[in-house]
Amino acid sequence: MGGQNKLYKFDAIGNFPNVIEHKQEDTIVPIMPLKGKWNTEFFKNDNPIVLELGCGKGEYTVALSQLYPHKNFVGCDIKGNRIYTGAKQLLDLKSTNAGFMRGQIENINTFFDTNEVAEIWITFPDPQPQKPRERNRLTHPNFLNKYRKLLQPKGIVHLKTDSQLLYEYTKEIIAEQQLELLYDTNNLYANNDAELNEMKQIKTYYEALFSGKGYNINYLKFRL
Repeated sequence: MGGQNKLYKFDAIGNFPNVIEHKQEDTIVPIMPLKGKWNTEFFKNDNPIVLELGCGKGEYTVALSQLYPHKNFVGCDIKGNRIYTGAKQLLDLKSTNAGFMRGQIENINTFFDTNEVAEIWITFPDPQPQKPRERNRLTHPNFLNKYRKLLQPKGIVHLKTDSQLLYEYTKEIIAEQQLELLYDTNNLYANNDAELNEMKQIKTYYEALFSGKGYNINYLKFRL
């Protein structure tokens, strides 16, 4: 039953108007038709575009789009059965300022053009704790270089993670690359700073799970 449900969701998102796909089985990564045209052809407005990388079920993408109606949001993930959940919610909400892109984050520069994106959210990614897999961390310099190409000048990256390893690693990268660190807390929900109040309203499934087990939620905001 689980397999059939997954196949149903894969088929369904192929017909969703708010999901853009590059299928994993494609052997060549094309330049996406929407590259450089997300504002004009997908959102049909000039509002800033915000990406959520590794969005999973899109909980953050959906919630942010409701909090900030004058911004556009794109959740990016390779798992179509996960994207289905958020995309369906957006359709039910009749939301026009958010959508999803199914594709590999490694290919992000084939999907978005130079200066096309204003902000990036990285929410609870796999910390890739094994040293040989360090290059797969979404805050590794290789990924930051990809983000630089699509972010507007002074573009912002947000990281939320329960992983102390990824939090400390990212702080080291920020220091090494002399990036501008805008915010840093290793215990989001113990921090009473009013600037964080809206962010605390959004809690993903995994965030609720981790914080419920007593794990601290780390948050970094920095500028590339």
